[in-house]
Amino acid sequence: MHFSDSLRSSIQSILNHKMRSLLTLTGIVIGVMAVVTMFSSVYAIKALIQTNMEGMGWNYSVIIAPEFISPKPLHRFSTYPRSQKSTRNLDLEDLIALRDGVHAKTVYGMIENSETYIGKGKSISVRLRATNTDFFTGKNYSILYGRKFNNYEIENRIPVIILGYYFAKEQFGYSDPTGKMIRVGSHQYRIVGVLDDDQLNKRNGMDFNNQDRKEDLKAVYIPLQYGVSYLTSNGALHYIYLQANDEDGFEQLKEQARQILLARHNMYPNFRFVDIGAFLLTINREIDNTMKKWNITLSAIASISLIVGGIGLFSTLLISIQEKMTEIGIRKSIGATERDIFNYFIVEAVFLALLGAAIGVGIAWLALLGMEKAINVPLFLPIQGVILGTVFAAIVGFVSGLYPALKASGIDPIQAIYYHE
Repeated sequence: MHFSDSLRSSIQSILNHKMRSLLTLTGIVIGVMAVVTMFSSVYAIKALIQTNMEGMGWNYSVIIAPEFISPKPLHRFSTYPRSQKSTRNLDLEDLIALRDGVHAKTVYGMIENSETYIGKGKSISVRLRATNTDFFTGKNYSILYGRKFNNYEIENRIPVIILGYYFAKEQFGYSDPTGKMIRVGSHQYRIVGVLDDDQLNKRNGMDFNNQDRKEDLKAVYIPLQYGVSYLTSNGALHYIYLQANDEDGFEQLKEQARQILLARHNMYPNFRFVDIGAFLLTINREIDNTMKKWNITLSAIASISLIVGGIGLFSTLLISIQEKMTEIGIRKSIGATERDIFNYFIVEAVFLALLGAAIGVGIAWLALLGMEKAINVPLFLPIQGVILGTVFAAIVGFVSGLYPALKASGIDPIQAIYYHE
């Protein structure tokens, strides 16, 4: 008996006992569905965290801030300390040098002051920030009204301003304020844009650094070049932000930035690195390890259903031997070998298990689609879960069918033919 004949006979047997086959498959269906759903949930949480970190500009990032170090001798035999005047603060030229000299996804500088704004008859304190447009891209802030700064405004230090969503809502309601003039501190600016509400947290229903992002959307923003000229007395930047394209380029980016700044600052390290990226890489690795442990734990729990399904399959095959006793005797009497009978039963067992796995994967896919719409979190069918569930189901089917197949193959054909008489 060839494999195709065994498979055809197995399918015919399943079709002849539809209800029994369905009940037999229940445990395997539930087990595979549970495995796939568990894997999808774990990977969805991991992907959601990583996507939001990337969208908020946290991952592979470093902040360079000024640090004033007390003067020290050039070497142990020197009697003349290195002068603080031989170094300088972080400035716009440093930012340009870093932007041109490192391989980075996002580069921006920042100057931040607290200024007074008079609106609706009362005076309030507002956070005025001077930065370049990479800030909005890196932090994943979109424009609700108007636009970002253009090159002409940046290069010619035009007094234009972009309002944060909450500031604009408080002062102008839901109307479009672009084109209007406002005074912040001692300077007057023309409004060219308004930031939109935080879509990153909105679209997934999660709270990722929500308070800091609200503070961003309460602030107002002007071009960095204008801020350098009019907000500071020495043209210093409060910090420079760099973000690498990926994990492999992160360490290289930090080293490139360090060498460029040391060369520009006469080898005097009056700056420090706030290594956000290294901290987040550590968090990501911990998340990966935790997710792996959860996958093992949840898969073990879900496998219980597969084992229960295997027990049901084992019982069904034993009953099937009694029903097919005459058929076994006839097959053997016309030349079927013990191996043919063994293959007949083992193929039926594995096919039943794989059919249950396919149904479980299909139900899991439909369940994930429904869950995705209900909780507003992107879910997907994980290939690891599908493979694990299918392979485990096939193993359960083979193990469950092994004893019944061996028992059936060893039956005497004469006794089998006259079993029901």
